[in-house]
Amino acid sequence: MKTFKGGRHIPDNKHLTENVAIELMPIVPDYYVCLSQHIGKPASLCVEIGDTVCEGQLIAKADGFISANIHSPVCGTIVEVVKRKNAQGRVVDYVHIKSNGDQTVQTLEPLANPTREQIVERIAQAGIVGMGGAGFPTAVKVQPKDPVDTLIINAAECEPYLNCDNRIMIERTKEFVEGVRLLATACGVQNVYIGIEENKPEAYAALVALDGVVTEKGPITPGDIVVVNLKAKYPQGAEKTLIYACTKRKVPTGGLPAAVGCIVNNVATAYAVWDAVVNGRPLYKRVMTLSGRGIRRPMNIEVRVGTPLASIVEMCDNITDDTVKLVMGGPMMGFTLADLDVTTTKTDSGFLALTDKEASTLLPTPCIRCGRCVDICPMQLTPLMIDFYATVGDFKNALKYGAMNCFECGSCAYVCPAKRPLVQSIRLTKAKAKEIK
Repeated sequence: MKTFKGGRHIPDNKHLTENVAIELMPIVPDYYVCLSQHIGKPASLCVEIGDTVCEGQLIAKADGFISANIHSPVCGTIVEVVKRKNAQGRVVDYVHIKSNGDQTVQTLEPLANPTREQIVERIAQAGIVGMGGAGFPTAVKVQPKDPVDTLIINAAECEPYLNCDNRIMIERTKEFVEGVRLLATACGVQNVYIGIEENKPEAYAALVALDGVVTEKGPITPGDIVVVNLKAKYPQGAEKTLIYACTKRKVPTGGLPAAVGCIVNNVATAYAVWDAVVNGRPLYKRVMTLSGRGIRRPMNIEVRVGTPLASIVEMCDNITDDTVKLVMGGPMMGFTLADLDVTTTKTDSGFLALTDKEASTLLPTPCIRCGRCVDICPMQLTPLMIDFYATVGDFKNALKYGAMNCFECGSCAYVCPAKRPLVQSIRLTKAKAKEIK
């Protein structure tokens, strides 16, 4: 099994939902669709208050090169544009749609034997973004300035609890693989890898059972998709660590994957590409994992963008009284929520309700200089020094210790015996760096 230097195995608790089939979330009365659910400029609203819209209809256009289209998740009426807090605590614009029970679906024209240009255009039309959390517009990502020769699909899903990608690979194997091939055509590459952790044997077996999908042991012929078996270790699914594990290429400091000839995409993104090209369906649904011991009925659901989290919690029979922490995303890189007053976006892979046996509520104490954060860091940084300088407000020195190279995996905070807010210090340093510039 291939891996990288640093990181560690974290109890993944995937058993709570790994064998639970995907369910479809029923339509609810109200949806709040965020206009900023991707990296870049918010989409520009192209409907008016009072308009009746169909499921799949374009309601906000990409506004600039780094932006993405947004489509209505249901048939209904545009009620208002309101400002609400997202999962990260930022106040942004949302479109309030009240569903009307109509089942009309508006799709794009399905494409048969599409060219590279047609696939890229369809990805942009469908508003597809990176669904692993970053939300970078996929149409931009598949057209890098640097020459590339390799596409890597991130099927590691190394975050504890989450199983949404795992279930897609098990239940929708052929569709997912076809989406991978469409992405390879869009990228113009011949080398295609699917990096999957060893703790997903059912998905691994389903993939290699298909024609044209082989293990790394070969034999490998041109056009084959190679499935790489990765060690179950966090953060195996980070772009730079995944690229190294699959190809032994090292992305330079401050560089992007394209600098070493690679493009990395997510499992859910590949499936969304298949759906958009073959069925003409824009991206307004995604699979999420609802888990944690505070969830009465852990499950994997396909949910529409803009669904209130409170409605989702009702579907899983609500949360237990001993829940101490609510998290949107995974426990390592997700965001702690103050309450359930948020709605889903294209990048939300999970929601967790954690009990006091799963999540620490201890307050931080002074750093004891044990060096554990240095030992575990996959980027070979010194998080304790970044935290020290950030705490006293000396952000220029904090930057000298590599804060900008951190991808915020949370490994350092996980092993810190003093429970220092290391990731928050690094995020603050990055924000201050923009102000300094």
